[in-house]
Order: sequence, then structure tokens, then C-alpha cells
Amino acid sequence: MRSRWMHRFGAAGALLIALACASPAQSIPKSQLGSVMQMVAGARIEITYRRPVARGRTLFGDLVPWGRTWTPSADSAVVFSTSAPIQINGAELAAGTYSLWAIPQQQESWTVIFNAVPHTFHLAYPDGRDVLRVHATPKRGEHMETLAFYFPLVDADSATLYLHWGATIVPLSIRARPH
Repeated sequence: MRSRWMHRFGAAGALLIALACASPAQSIPKSQLGSVMQMVAGARIEITYRRPVARGRTLFGDLVPWGRTWTPSADSAVVFSTSAPIQINGAELAAGTYSLWAIPQQQESWTVIFNAVPHTFHLAYPDGRDVLRVHATPKRGEHMETLAFYFPLVDADSATLYLHWGATIVPLSIRARPH
């Protein structure tokens, strides 16, 4: 029967069958979609991003060059939203949805950028649309294989947000007014 089928449909049919039987794992992205949500004094803060994996690579200074604008995500920029005005490292950020970017520095504090274009490709930094830039001093921590955003400390009207990948942790202080 197989020889009759091959005779009838030829190489094109075989190719279609091979494509149909291909492993579904081939279409699963290596950087999985992740999100974290935290309430702080009534402000709903949500971060959605693709989670790249270190896979033995040198991250900062190599994969992510020093001094260049980068989004801590893969395939698309990090989407950061807040339902109410908040302060990040003492600077005001209005309620809204933004893309989040960073400029890593080897010896200095990093610049963390909130941009008015929330949905964009991870390599397409929207120049001239920044809403807020703050500085954050990274620290060393345990190795985190997959990039993560998380809130290790949350209080009534404040929280600390960590961007953590490899042994690098970039902390952001968040404060919200109760409403």
C-alpha cells in the first residue's frame, strides 16, 4: 500500500506527511511567556515578558552588551502596567501601560526606562517616547537560569521589584498612595 501511495502522490505527498508528523515541540518558543502581578496600596502592577534562559552563556557584557538599550525579554518588549500612579525609585510614573527597557552598565548603576510604546519587538526600542528613566544599582545574587521579575518584599504601600538573571539582580523600589 505504501508503494501505491508514494507512486500516486510522489515526493510532495511524502513532504506533507512529514510536516504533519513533525514534533509539536519544534513550534514551542524557547523563551516562555511569563507574568507577575502585585497589588501595592490598591495599585495593580503587572509585568508580562518572555523569559530567556541563560544556557551557559555569558549574559551581561556579551549577550547583552554594556551601555546599549535592551529589554529584559525575548521576542517582544517587557510590558509594564500600573492601574494607579506609583513612584519608582522616588520618581513619579502615571497609571498606564509601558514597555520596559534597561541600559546595563558594567561599573555603574543601570538606567531603567519606561517607554510610552507598550507593545513592540524586543529589538525595536522606540526612541523619543520615554516617559520615565530611573537609575538602579545592581547587586549579585544566586544564579537565576531563567530571567525573572518578582517582588521579594511587599508592604502596605511599598514594594521591591527584582529583575533577576544570572547572578545579576536589579532592584526597583515602588511606592503607591493608598486609594
